[in-house]
Amino acid sequence: MTKLFSAIDKVLTFFEEWTLFITVLAAMVALFINVIMRYGFSYSLAWSEELVREVILYTTFIGCSAAIKNRSTVRIDALVQLVPWLKYPLGLFSYAVNLVFAAVMIYFGFLLCALQVESNQTTLILQIPTVYLYAILPLMGFMMFIRVLMMMVTDIRAHSAATPR
Repeated sequence: MTKLFSAIDKVLTFFEEWTLFITVLAAMVALFINVIMRYGFSYSLAWSEELVREVILYTTFIGCSAAIKNRSTVRIDALVQLVPWLKYPLGLFSYAVNLVFAAVMIYFGFLLCALQVESNQTTLILQIPTVYLYAILPLMGFMMFIRVLMMMVTDIRAHSAATPR
Protein backbone atom coordinates (compact mmCIF):
# COMPACT_ATOMS: atom_id res chain seq x y z
CA MET A 1 0.00 0.00 0.00
CA THR A 2 2.89 2.36 0.75
CA LYS A 3 4.33 1.85 -2.74
CA LEU A 4 0.94 2.60 -4.28
CA PHE A 5 0.60 5.79 -2.20
CA SER A 6 4.11 6.81 -3.17
CA ALA A 7 3.39 6.31 -6.88
CA ILE A 8 0.08 8.19 -6.69
CA ASP A 9 1.77 10.99 -4.73
CA LYS A 10 4.48 11.33 -7.38
CA VAL A 11 1.94 11.51 -10.21
CA LEU A 12 -0.28 14.03 -8.42
CA THR A 13 2.68 16.15 -7.34
CA PHE A 14 4.08 16.17 -10.88
CA PHE A 15 0.70 17.19 -12.29
CA GLU A 16 0.13 19.88 -9.67
CA GLU A 17 3.57 21.43 -9.89
CA TRP A 18 3.85 21.49 -13.67
CA THR A 19 0.34 22.65 -14.43
CA LEU A 20 0.60 25.37 -11.80
CA PHE A 21 3.99 26.42 -13.16
CA ILE A 22 2.84 26.54 -16.78
CA THR A 23 -0.43 28.35 -16.09
CA VAL A 24 1.13 30.95 -13.80
CA LEU A 25 3.97 31.49 -16.27
CA ALA A 26 1.47 32.02 -19.10
CA ALA A 27 -0.50 34.50 -16.99
CA MET A 28 2.64 36.40 -16.02
CA VAL A 29 3.80 36.66 -19.64
CA ALA A 30 0.34 37.81 -20.75
CA LEU A 31 0.20 40.40 -17.98
CA PHE A 32 3.71 41.62 -18.73
CA ILE A 33 2.86 42.04 -22.42
CA ASN A 34 -0.35 43.84 -21.47
CA VAL A 35 1.52 46.26 -19.19
CA ILE A 36 4.05 47.01 -21.95
CA MET A 37 1.24 47.53 -24.46
CA ARG A 38 -0.81 49.68 -22.09
CA TYR A 39 1.93 52.03 -20.93
CA GLY A 40 4.16 51.91 -24.00
CA PHE A 41 1.57 52.06 -26.77
CA SER A 42 -1.65 53.14 -24.98
CA TYR A 43 -3.34 49.93 -26.10
CA SER A 44 -4.72 47.30 -23.74
CA LEU A 45 -5.18 43.61 -24.50
CA ALA A 46 -8.56 42.46 -23.22
CA TRP A 47 -7.74 38.76 -23.56
CA SER A 48 -4.87 38.91 -21.08
CA GLU A 49 -7.16 39.98 -18.27
CA GLU A 50 -9.56 37.13 -19.02
CA LEU A 51 -6.66 34.69 -19.14
CA VAL A 52 -5.36 35.87 -15.77
CA ARG A 53 -8.83 35.54 -14.23
CA GLU A 54 -9.12 31.95 -15.46
CA VAL A 55 -5.59 31.13 -14.26
CA ILE A 56 -6.41 32.46 -10.80
CA LEU A 57 -9.43 30.16 -10.61
CA TYR A 58 -7.43 27.19 -11.90
CA THR A 59 -4.53 27.70 -9.49
CA THR A 60 -6.91 28.10 -6.57
CA PHE A 61 -8.60 24.78 -7.23
CA ILE A 62 -5.43 22.84 -7.99
CA GLY A 63 -3.87 24.44 -4.93
CA CYS A 64 -6.53 22.77 -2.76
CA SER A 65 -4.99 19.39 -3.44
CA ALA A 66 -1.47 20.69 -2.84
CA ALA A 67 -2.60 22.26 0.45
CA ILE A 68 -3.84 18.91 1.70
CA LYS A 69 -0.54 17.27 0.82
CA ASN A 70 1.40 19.98 2.68
CA ARG A 71 -1.08 19.95 5.58
CA SER A 72 -1.64 23.66 5.13
CA THR A 73 -5.42 23.76 5.05
CA VAL A 74 -7.25 26.13 7.38
CA ARG A 75 -7.72 24.63 10.83
CA ILE A 76 -8.91 25.92 14.16
CA ASP A 77 -6.82 24.22 16.81
CA ALA A 78 -7.75 26.10 19.98
CA LEU A 79 -9.74 23.14 21.33
CA VAL A 80 -6.90 20.74 20.51
CA GLN A 81 -4.47 22.93 22.46
CA LEU A 82 -6.82 23.00 25.45
CA VAL A 83 -7.70 19.29 25.31
CA PRO A 84 -4.80 17.47 23.58
CA TRP A 85 -6.44 14.04 23.55
CA LEU A 86 -9.03 15.40 21.08
CA LYS A 87 -6.39 15.87 18.37
CA TYR A 88 -6.86 12.43 16.78
CA PRO A 89 -10.71 12.31 16.80
CA LEU A 90 -10.97 15.90 15.53
CA GLY A 91 -8.40 15.09 12.85
CA LEU A 92 -10.54 12.18 11.68
CA PHE A 93 -13.60 14.43 11.70
CA SER A 94 -11.69 16.98 9.61
CA TYR A 95 -10.75 14.27 7.12
CA ALA A 96 -14.38 13.13 6.93
CA VAL A 97 -15.54 16.69 6.21
CA ASN A 98 -12.88 17.05 3.52
CA LEU A 99 -13.94 13.76 1.93
CA VAL A 100 -17.58 14.89 1.85
CA PHE A 101 -16.53 18.23 0.32
CA ALA A 102 -14.45 16.44 -2.32
CA ALA A 103 -17.34 14.11 -3.16
CA VAL A 104 -19.69 17.10 -3.49
CA MET A 105 -17.21 18.80 -5.82
CA ILE A 106 -16.97 15.68 -7.95
CA TYR A 107 -20.73 15.21 -8.18
CA PHE A 108 -21.74 18.80 -8.81
CA GLY A 109 -18.67 19.42 -10.96
CA PHE A 110 -19.79 16.67 -13.31
CA LEU A 111 -23.31 18.11 -13.37
CA LEU A 112 -21.95 21.56 -14.22
CA CYS A 113 -19.73 20.09 -16.94
CA ALA A 114 -22.70 18.27 -18.44
CA LEU A 115 -24.70 21.50 -18.40
CA GLN A 116 -21.86 23.33 -20.14
CA VAL A 117 -21.65 20.65 -22.82
CA GLU A 118 -25.39 20.98 -23.45
CA SER A 119 -25.32 24.78 -23.57
CA ASN A 120 -22.10 24.95 -25.63
CA GLN A 121 -21.01 28.19 -23.95
CA THR A 122 -17.65 29.87 -24.47
CA THR A 123 -15.78 32.64 -22.69
CA LEU A 124 -16.38 36.14 -24.01
CA ILE A 125 -13.00 37.10 -25.40
CA LEU A 126 -10.85 33.97 -25.71
CA GLN A 127 -13.77 31.82 -26.89
CA ILE A 128 -12.64 28.89 -24.72
CA PRO A 129 -15.45 26.37 -24.18
CA THR A 130 -16.53 26.80 -20.58
CA VAL A 131 -16.70 23.05 -20.10
CA TYR A 132 -12.88 23.12 -19.97
CA LEU A 133 -13.02 25.67 -17.18
CA TYR A 134 -15.69 23.81 -15.22
CA ALA A 135 -13.82 20.52 -15.63
CA ILE A 136 -11.42 21.70 -12.94
CA LEU A 137 -14.14 21.14 -10.32
CA PRO A 138 -14.46 17.34 -10.56
CA LEU A 139 -10.72 17.07 -11.18
CA MET A 140 -10.00 19.03 -8.02
CA GLY A 141 -12.54 16.96 -6.10
CA PHE A 142 -10.93 13.72 -7.27
CA MET A 143 -7.42 14.93 -6.42
CA MET A 144 -8.56 16.16 -3.01
CA PHE A 145 -10.32 12.88 -2.30
CA ILE A 146 -7.19 10.87 -3.10
CA ARG A 147 -4.94 13.21 -1.09
CA VAL A 148 -7.27 13.16 1.95
CA LEU A 149 -7.41 9.36 1.88
CA MET A 150 -3.62 9.20 1.73
CA MET A 151 -3.19 11.63 4.64
CA MET A 152 -5.88 9.89 6.65
CA VAL A 153 -4.27 6.46 6.24
CA THR A 154 -0.87 7.93 7.14
CA ASP A 155 -2.26 9.49 10.32
CA ILE A 156 -4.17 6.35 11.30
CA ARG A 157 -1.02 4.25 10.87
CA ALA A 158 1.05 6.73 12.88
CA HIS A 159 -1.58 6.81 15.64
CA SER A 160 -1.79 3.01 15.73
CA ALA A 161 2.00 2.70 15.96
CA ALA A 162 2.18 5.28 18.78
CA THR A 163 -0.72 3.81 20.80
CA PRO A 164 0.43 1.25 23.41
CA ARG A 165 -1.30 -2.10 23.27
